[in-house]
Amino acid sequence: MIIDLRSDTVTKPTPAMRAAMARAEVGDDVFGEDPTVRELEELGASMLGKEAALFVASGTMGNQVAVMTHAGRGDEIIVEAEAHLYYYEAGALAVLAGVQVWPIAGDRGMIPVEKITAGIRGDNIHFPHTALLCLENTHNRAGGAVVDSAQTAAMADAAHRHGVPVHLDGARIFNAAASLGVGVSTLAAPADSVMFCLSKGLCAPVGSLLAGTRDFIARARRHRKQLGGGMRQAGILAAAGLVALREMTGRLADDHSHARYMAECLAGIPGLKINPQSVQTNIAIFSMAGLGVSAEAFLEALAARGLLGVGFGPGLVRFVTHHDVDKPGIEQALRIVADAARDVVSRQKSGVSSQNG
Repeated sequence: MIIDLRSDTVTKPTPAMRAAMARAEVGDDVFGEDPTVRELEELGASMLGKEAALFVASGTMGNQVAVMTHAGRGDEIIVEAEAHLYYYEAGALAVLAGVQVWPIAGDRGMIPVEKITAGIRGDNIHFPHTALLCLENTHNRAGGAVVDSAQTAAMADAAHRHGVPVHLDGARIFNAAASLGVGVSTLAAPADSVMFCLSKGLCAPVGSLLAGTRDFIARARRHRKQLGGGMRQAGILAAAGLVALREMTGRLADDHSHARYMAECLAGIPGLKINPQSVQTNIAIFSMAGLGVSAEAFLEALAARGLLGVGFGPGLVRFVTHHDVDKPGIEQALRIVADAARDVVSRQKSGVSSQNG
């Protein structure tokens, strides 16, 4: 059996989702006639405390549609330096939205307010227009770090004081809400638009939602069409999203518990380094600096034993816990990691002994 901890995107739809998809009532969504899509959009908007929402094929599409709706070609947007929409979306900000990016280094997803203020351009013919501030919660590159409502409000207020709208990449915002013990609408409130994924920890097979005002979503719908996202009988997919929102948000704390447990155990394996206190949600990133092997080599050793993870930079491996790996699976994963680490150390000692002999 393969234990797949590469991402929560590998989750399979639940039996309830498959059943809902099979019986979904559908229509042509481009004409606004798919009742299941409309129901999903209304539920998602309500949960986030926004007026309206738009069903899109992916988180990347949702982010890019948001930027295209907020900003014009040649405008500039402010992002955290390792934000997903800047780091992992294949240059789409340049290719699709035609915007310039001002990346600002933050701390676990938080951009210092004074740097946001300093990054907003004045009215000068030589400068691009600052059109948007983009935030991320949870922050993927920061190890699933959570940004609380006060931090989000402080960053958003810095932008709003200068008339700059705020988009929140909330791909895992339900994880953030579960970690903080607050309603997801509380975290979304300061943002003018919010994208969140149905296909990560919530287990739906496809789709994300982009939420905002009715006027914003009406304009966003045109950009979705431009990107080829005008799906037809999409209610088959939206049905799984409804199950995701109604049944899967309440169990995310289990994934967080599993990730923290993994971090605590990984910290005890010789050669590995991780701070368990830094693990707030379902992402655990550890260093193998003490083993003296590359992430690629260690991942190959893990895969040969039936465990999948991903490299996350020099000497770093990321595991993401999710619905499809239960506590016994986590225990087995930890045994595999410990076995692979011991094997690396043993081979290193053997090599040293042979050379000294």
